[in-house]
This record gives sequence, C-alpha cells and structure tokens, in this order.
Amino acid sequence: MKFSNIIPGLAVVGAATATQSLCNKYTQALFGSNTEANQQLLLHKLVNTAVIGNYSAGAMNAVPGILTPGTYNGEQVNLLQYFDGELASSNTGGKCGVAVNFLDGGGAAPLMKDKAANCNTCNQFFLLTHLYKFFGSLLGCSIFGNTVKPYNGVNGMYEVHKFMALDAAEVGYFIQQVGLAATSFGVSQTDAAAVGSALMNLFGYRCLPPASVPAFETPQLQSICTAVSCFSLWSSR
Repeated sequence: MKFSNIIPGLAVVGAATATQSLCNKYTQALFGSNTEANQQLLLHKLVNTAVIGNYSAGAMNAVPGILTPGTYNGEQVNLLQYFDGELASSNTGGKCGVAVNFLDGGGAAPLMKDKAANCNTCNQFFLLTHLYKFFGSLLGCSIFGNTVKPYNGVNGMYEVHKFMALDAAEVGYFIQQVGLAATSFGVSQTDAAAVGSALMNLFGYRCLPPASVPAFETPQLQSICTAVSCFSLWSSR
C-alpha cells in the first residue's frame, strides 16, 4: 500500500479499506492482532522512537531521533531547540513566536515506557498525544480513536509552524527520522519510503496549495518548510 495523489489533497490510507491501511497492516504483523490497544501501541512506538531514537529491543536499524542533533544532506541540524524552549518559535495565537518547553513532562524517560509524558496537563503530553492522533489519521488506523478522540488539533500545519522558519535540511531530517523509526520495527523500505514521500509532498515545499489533513477536514495550508532552501511547488515540479 502506498500513499498517492498527495497534491492537491491527501488521499491517504485512512480513506482506504481496513485491510489496506499501513496502520492495520503493521499492527497485525507486529503485534499479532489488529486491536485498538495494539494500534495505539504501534503509534506510541513509532512516534516515540522518531522523537528520541531507539529504545525498543530488537531494532533493525539505528534511529538517532528528532531531538538528537545530526546532519541531513551535509547540513547540520538541531531540532532540539524547537522543543526545549530555547527559541521563541511556538505559535500560541499571537503575532510572534513564543518560547515553549515541550519536554516538561519528563523528557525521554516516559517515552521509553511507551508513554507521552509523566503528566497529562503539560506541554509534552499535549504535543505527543496530538502526534499520535495525527499519525493515526495519516496512516489509516481504523480502530484507534474509538475510545480516544481522533486528531482535533489545528489542521493547518503552516499555522502551527510558521514562526519556526524551518529549512529544507530541518524538515528533511524530521521526515528521515520517521522513516528510520518505521523500518526499525520491520516496516518495509517501500512502505517507509512511501510515507516519507507523502510527508515531503505535504509539508516539504514552499507555496503548496491547501490540503486536507485528516482527509475529511476543510483544505488548509500545510507546508512547514518556509525557508528559501525549501524551493517552491512551481520550481520543484
């Protein structure tokens, strides 16, 4: 199963049948049964590993993690500064960015236990639970959300990230960590590459037309890559 027809809309596996979605496919393959609890576990492991790197036994490849400084296409990347409150880069509804610590719920420790945070009112819990729900919608989890409310955050990712001024290397590194996290659990290179391509086509270029995320929402601006290095839809196609 591949993600396709990303632009102008997001025709993701969430709109496919239950047996076709990547979430259902790998929940069954990795945990033996496609239950809501196992779908939730899959999302927690995928997102947490992408954020902090390998922490589960038997990983098939190394995952540095989004919070670990690294390089992408030869450029130095440090995404930690957007999460630990170092930069005034978070959009809280005002006319400029503010500094917000999204690691205020125990940092990596609870993530290594497949949790979001050590508290349920902190910024870290808010961020991680939104990521679980977002990827649940993106990957077509058919059961996750029956007892956990589906993604209900801001549907225009541009609005969330607009004060970060992310460049191509930063967005590329983020997407790379999601792919590495997926393959570390046994997701095929083909499926992981399809997810990465979908995320890049949705978030990784300037001047992208509005898209619906999740698919039933009103189309909104989604690109989080706004620096000149991100090129534009028109110059990269």
